[in-house]
Amino acid sequence: MVIEDISTYIKKLGHRNILFVKITTACGLYGWGESGLSGREQAVSGAILHFKQFLTGRDPLNTGALWQEMYRSQYFEGGRVLSAAIAAIDIALHDIKGKHLQLPVYQLLGGKQRNKIPLFATITAPLDNNLATHCKALIDQGWTHIRLTTGQHGSSDTTTLYDTREALADAATAIIAVRQAIGPKVQLGIDFHHRLSLAEAKSLLLRLPPGTLDYIEEPIRAESPDSYIQLRQSCTTPLAIGEEFTSKWTFYPFLKNHLIDLARIDICNAGGFTESMKIAGICELMYVDMMPHNPLSPLCTLASAHFCAAINNLDSLEWLPYGDDSSAYEKVFTRMPCTDGPFLQLSDAPGLGVDIDPDALEALSFSYWEPPRLAKPDGSYTNW
Repeated sequence: MVIEDISTYIKKLGHRNILFVKITTACGLYGWGESGLSGREQAVSGAILHFKQFLTGRDPLNTGALWQEMYRSQYFEGGRVLSAAIAAIDIALHDIKGKHLQLPVYQLLGGKQRNKIPLFATITAPLDNNLATHCKALIDQGWTHIRLTTGQHGSSDTTTLYDTREALADAATAIIAVRQAIGPKVQLGIDFHHRLSLAEAKSLLLRLPPGTLDYIEEPIRAESPDSYIQLRQSCTTPLAIGEEFTSKWTFYPFLKNHLIDLARIDICNAGGFTESMKIAGICELMYVDMMPHNPLSPLCTLASAHFCAAINNLDSLEWLPYGDDSSAYEKVFTRMPCTDGPFLQLSDAPGLGVDIDPDALEALSFSYWEPPRLAKPDGSYTNW
């Protein structure tokens, strides 16, 4: 069995473009993968088509060796574009291997360590007086882990004003009110999408009574571990970071300095299953639980769920309900993830347990998409 073809599909699905990879073997088996670098899919597609030149004719079952060759062959190792390309290919290769061996992917990773995957719910509503009501509604549905967001998400079409000082005040008031409303047993976090400066992150956390948050996610940008060291020294709130990290090497300085309490790994960016399992192993050594980033299609969800099933150190998997977009996914995917309240059930189907209708996929179009643009009151650009 050898790789015969590697195809990429960049299609508008839901509110953004999705990059799927299909790897076909000479014997007819095929596997699907997905890249997680949203908004830069064409760059990732270019890297995948380059890898195709030397992967064609190779044995798809040699996933570890092929990963090493893709990573090391460019000499300038790493980077988000290349790692996202490798991730998509690696996921598709595992899908093929599972189908070939008639085993679900989690069995290839060491077997299933849990019968169902715990999920957490995300509330994207504004940080206002209605937020506690949204949280209570989720708790009534059985959710025990809720993540808040910035509440202000901007638009791709126009620049949105984002006043950080107002945002900090609104967030502190809302978080305290939510915790009072839901009590101490529900796990509560907030994702600040790395919008804050170091001083602003410190200011927000100083406004909160100890124990109000179970974690704060991505409060500042992560290019500088030293900045997170300063934040760690000034607060006791657990830190959930890592969704933009692409390898064990980018995770390492943060783990070495005890800056990660919950690892927000994204297997569609961090080298696929081959690399993510190694990262999970290093995190287990440091008593850090995994809380995977899962913002993309059902393929990303199922790939992440197989990863979650096979590791011991799992907190929970991100679940952002597909909502109005579910009909679009259902037209493309022949099988969708199965949830039972705040848990995801994995089948024992070979491979990832998901398939895509190629005709339905081809019928979709590509639409240029950029993440929203935010500006401070003085007009300067700030992080989305």
